Amino acid sequence: MSFITRKAAIVGIDEYQFRHAPGATPQQIQLECTRRALEDAGLKKDDVDAYFTAGLSCTDALVTAEYLRIKPTYVDSTSIGGPSFIAHLGHAAVAIAAGVCEVALITYGSTALSDLKAIGSGPRLMVGEGDNFELPYGQTLVGCYALAAQRHAYEFGSNDAQRAEISVATRKWASLNPDAMFRQPLTIDEVMNSRMISTPLRLLECCVISDGGGAVIVTSAERARDLRQRPVYVLGWGEALSHGFAMNQMSDLTRTPASVSGNRAFEMAGAKPEDIDVAQIYDSFTITVMLNLEGLGFCPRGESGHFVSGQCTAPGGDFPMNTDGGGLSSNHPGKRGIFLIIEAVRQLRGDCGARQVPDARLALAHGTGIYLSSAATVIMSKD
Repeated sequence: MSFITRKAAIVGIDEYQFRHAPGATPQQIQLECTRRALEDAGLKKDDVDAYFTAGLSCTDALVTAEYLRIKPTYVDSTSIGGPSFIAHLGHAAVAIAAGVCEVALITYGSTALSDLKAIGSGPRLMVGEGDNFELPYGQTLVGCYALAAQRHAYEFGSNDAQRAEISVATRKWASLNPDAMFRQPLTIDEVMNSRMISTPLRLLECCVISDGGGAVIVTSAERARDLRQRPVYVLGWGEALSHGFAMNQMSDLTRTPASVSGNRAFEMAGAKPEDIDVAQIYDSFTITVMLNLEGLGFCPRGESGHFVSGQCTAPGGDFPMNTDGGGLSSNHPGKRGIFLIIEAVRQLRGDCGARQVPDARLALAHGTGIYLSSAATVIMSKD
């Protein structure tokens, strides 16, 4: 256990329900989500004294705080890609436990679909020295993840059908979520016959592109007892970076920093992988899930293909995962970590209706970002 365990609690959440919102701005999305998250918690905007966000600009925190009409005395705009908001949750828990702040607001808003941003398959920018070995040859983000999938298949024998199991299982969860972007049934053959994007990853193995956003309210355990919602406690968190924007700087294409962030989160929480009742694991691509399952210790290295077979992660399976439909079927507005937190909280509250995991008491949310180069993990409890 650590000094933050059960010292901070999530007391308010909201997710923007529209997957396509032409005419909306990221700030408008965040304002709407913030208002409803505060109502969910039974708090007012003047109660907020800490603000956490991550967008595409270094001024996002400043501009959005002004738009929200909040004046925080603690600000964190850590931006490490998709897992940024899971990192924010850990940072907020530390700040609250240290007495630096009392009510933290975490937000994200994006109009990626309306802006026609080609997330995952679009062009790359020259951002690091290592890119000199990739950018001139047309390497894209999906191409980088495809390299990891190829290496995993070569080294461990994983195959297209095993990766397709993840897409099909996630779609089954999405069919139970009225807000999911794609809800129609999906088969393994349909995944394997969908258009090739970057060998071996096919269209239905890649995240959707949507608009969207969300807000999360975190406060001290003491204050949470008097608020509207039953608190969801932060037990442990970890984060890690392994390299920058170039896959050629990875020491091993099948190892991610999930093993570092996950180990830290489990140790801090005093828990083990087998204790987790429901998991929300970043699914930018099917291979992202497989590598993270191994890195987090849910299965031995190289065996994630077997682990996900037989619809293990689908409704009714032994390992409920990405229960809102994930980035593969529900939404992915550029950075998805905040939605992993929101769905984990819903599951622990018992608010998920048809997709509710029975007796969920301990949840894990894990994000992966950039080129498999960043990771953040948080473990939450209803008790």
